[in-house]
Amino acid sequence: MAGATRSRPGEGGVALARAASTRESRAGAKAPVAIFGAASSLSSALEPGDLIVATELRSSDGSLCSHLASAGPITAELHRSGLRAHKGPVASAVAFAPLETAMLAGAGVLAVDNESISVLSSWPGHPAAVVRWISNTPGASAESAGGPRPSALGIVRSTLEAWARACGRHEVLLAAPRSFCAGVDRAIETVRRALDRFGSPVYVRRQIVHNLHVVRHLETLGAVFVEELDEVPPEATVVFAAHGVSPAVRSQAAARPDLNVIDATCPLVAKVHSEARRFAAQGHNLVLIGHSNHEEVEGTLGEAPGRFHVVAGTDDVARLDLDPRQSVAFLTQTTLATDQTAEVVTALRERFPLIVAPAADDICYATQNRQDALRSIAHRCDLMLVVGSANSSNTARLVEVARREGCRAELLEDASQLQLGWLDGVTTVGLTAGASAPDFLVQEVLETIGLLGPLTLTEDRTAEEHVRFALPTQVR
Repeated sequence: MAGATRSRPGEGGVALARAASTRESRAGAKAPVAIFGAASSLSSALEPGDLIVATELRSSDGSLCSHLASAGPITAELHRSGLRAHKGPVASAVAFAPLETAMLAGAGVLAVDNESISVLSSWPGHPAAVVRWISNTPGASAESAGGPRPSALGIVRSTLEAWARACGRHEVLLAAPRSFCAGVDRAIETVRRALDRFGSPVYVRRQIVHNLHVVRHLETLGAVFVEELDEVPPEATVVFAAHGVSPAVRSQAAARPDLNVIDATCPLVAKVHSEARRFAAQGHNLVLIGHSNHEEVEGTLGEAPGRFHVVAGTDDVARLDLDPRQSVAFLTQTTLATDQTAEVVTALRERFPLIVAPAADDICYATQNRQDALRSIAHRCDLMLVVGSANSSNTARLVEVARREGCRAELLEDASQLQLGWLDGVTTVGLTAGASAPDFLVQEVLETIGLLGPLTLTEDRTAEEHVRFALPTQVR
């Protein structure tokens, strides 16, 4: 930030700063303006030193003077830095009568200051942000008044600088297809119908799909997520997650006839399991391309215990302790990156010329479609945002694919994780989501970017998806 003025002593220590990126200056955009200083709390829930990010500025009579669109992203950034930050209305006037502060507090105004409206009136039409630290609270003595830690002052300043550089016009290229696939839809709907039909709680072994928002939503409906079946009480309904389970887990469930077991394994994962059993019965040595710590891989390995060799890359292929003259067959995890998997398959064919492949590609249609859609926009983007959970394999592969295409890429669980610094110098943003991430999370990221300035949105669709999978018989 450049240029700063301070108010007279006793007025709260206002800092006014302006900053604009080179892009904005060339475009003739108005520079962002930020104010940081003290305020008096109207809420007993706030403590001295807490930060308030104003969502709007109100006058002493409660009338709205300014709406401050960027409060959400700024507050999220402060939270990530470990600061106690709140967002909400702030009132600003030279002075307040007791009846006015009582009325404002009753209307939900969090704090009052003496300068924000008058200062911003000098910068009409500029993007604006107001951050206040609480110097005193209702009923507190003067001795209890305080300010933020010195380290917090630096964090606030750097946050406002990042916000100023992120402000401006953005073009967003939205990849399609994105978000839920047929297998994920089926798994989530299975849990919902099980709750409707059998009542809560319904137990789910592991995450039904790898997305924290989906899991939390189903928990509000009555789902209980457990790691293993021994955590499921007698006479309960239990659902197997979309990633599938090993025969050992199925045997454990069968040994408990009191359980109502519903299998929500994705049919495409079930296909890989079937291939594993068939290849094992034919006497092949088995190679599984995938990540050994993933639940889908654990389930597949269980179909032929002791027979599989797991490889994640070409280096693993070179280290395989198998006789090239022996019969070898390979399978793949369904959520891998298609380009990297092709490299591994090529390496396998070079080492084992007679290797047997599955009848059809194991990588699921949705994984491939989302990667193809991302590739179609990556070269036009300064930044690719991929929405989804870190433990989602297909989501992580999207980030990797974008980076191999030469595009900077970041993974975020939801809009609260959108870091302002990512948008520094960025004009064109690509946006997609993994197959287990709800599309409303994508829309929230779009809305957050839109809070930083004008937004142009273009959807780039590379495929239509009409796949539907039948639900398990117990919930049809």
